[in-house]
Amino acid sequence: MAEKTIPILPCQTLQPVLDFYTALGFEVTYRQRSPNPYAVVARGGIELQFFGMRQFEPAGSVSTCYVLTDDVDGLYAAFRAGLKAAYGRIPSRGLPRIGPLKDMSYGVRQFLMTDPGGNCVRVGQPTGEDPRHRPAPEETFARALHHAALLADSKDDPSGAAKVVDRVLRIEGERPTPAQLVRLLVLRADLAGRLGDRETARTAALRAGAVELTAQERESLQDDLRRLAELRD
Repeated sequence: MAEKTIPILPCQTLQPVLDFYTALGFEVTYRQRSPNPYAVVARGGIELQFFGMRQFEPAGSVSTCYVLTDDVDGLYAAFRAGLKAAYGRIPSRGLPRIGPLKDMSYGVRQFLMTDPGGNCVRVGQPTGEDPRHRPAPEETFARALHHAALLADSKDDPSGAAKVVDRVLRIEGERPTPAQLVRLLVLRADLAGRLGDRETARTAALRAGAVELTAQERESLQDDLRRLAELRD
């Protein structure tokens, strides 16, 4: 037998959700208006199903699912392009939104997006065979980056992640490497954007852009520098 799992996710009303997924390149393959609102969207091997609940509050949703792919970079680029074409911008906070693409400590390269119904869809590509969280590094700034990334992108707690970054950047007597400093500042700018703090986002992005990097450091920071360019747009 060839089994397949299909998530069925809630939303308040179907149309904004269907518009969102259509912008991402999905096709609405089924829609039912009665007796209960219900719809299906599909894109390649990805299928998501939705049901409407008038009393449902998207902002308080904890619904989530995981999409595994062998081309997470390609999907990320396609989804961002679709959102920009449909919304005139790439939404990074509120509903809907799409987060940054990054390598996580548990063996996946992933990004998170949340649709207008409040459903968080995690899209990832395995980068290793061990799905367990790696132990937190011992070094001060690497450890802070590890915990802040988990708070921001696994627990969806940008406020908690911002506190970790702010705390480590205030440490006296220790300095991060240039690469660590860029990663911390880009993450802080991203978190500030999610929290609606434009001034902190602007200041952190400017500081990150002013850090002098070697060619090797720039190569290792491709994801962070790409995110920095996006935050400046």
